[in-house]
Amino acid sequence: MLLQEQIIEEIKQIPSNKLVETYDLIHYFRLGLNQQKQASKITEKQRPIGLSKEKFQVPTSFYESLSDEILDNFDGK
Repeated sequence: MLLQEQIIEEIKQIPSNKLVETYDLIHYFRLGLNQQKQASKITEKQRPIGLSKEKFQVPTSFYESLSDEILDNFDGK
């Protein structure tokens, strides 16, 4: 809490014509911190890779070439 009090005292020393700039800086910094928190939450919620390892196998037919009819459909023909 001591640091917050020191910051408040410093802010009190800022000339009133510079307070808007100071507020913008503090607000911008705080928004950046919030974005970092949200990004870390998203990272924490991501599913780990490899949960189905050895439970699912890709069939060999997956690697076979697609028929001309299917390829034509991808090309919009």
